[in-house]
Amino acid sequence: MFEHLIALFRNHGDPAYTTPLPQADARHAMGALMVRAAKADQTYLFEEINMIDKVLAERNGLNPVEAAQMRAACENLEREMPATEAIASILKDAISADEKEATLLALWRVVFADGVKHEQEDLVLHQIEDVLGVAADRAKQLQMQSMQ
Repeated sequence: MFEHLIALFRNHGDPAYTTPLPQADARHAMGALMVRAAKADQTYLFEEINMIDKVLAERNGLNPVEAAQMRAACENLEREMPATEAIASILKDAISADEKEATLLALWRVVFADGVKHEQEDLVLHQIEDVLGVAADRAKQLQMQSMQ
């Protein structure tokens, strides 16, 4: 145990040390998409981070610490996956139509968490809607529902 702790501190200052990426499964892909959507306006605010943690906790049965740890892993995945389409395509075949809609609803909740509507966030979410195959009229309904 002590060797593991010592190795952790030894690697902390090493710029070549990186934490491993999480498995690119549907749960982490959704989290990475929430991070990507929150950062679309070139900011990553506390309200958005808090909403991501809340959604991860609700959807995955996690406590607040576990949700924050999962978000951190999703942030790593988001940084390493350059194309939003690549992240969304993980979900496309892995989740049901109902889950796709629930994912979009969660994404809209995240981008509206800061109380400001940004064009960049809209563009990212519409891109995700297209990849997931959610019809534009249904996506608009989900967007309106997330603002209530």
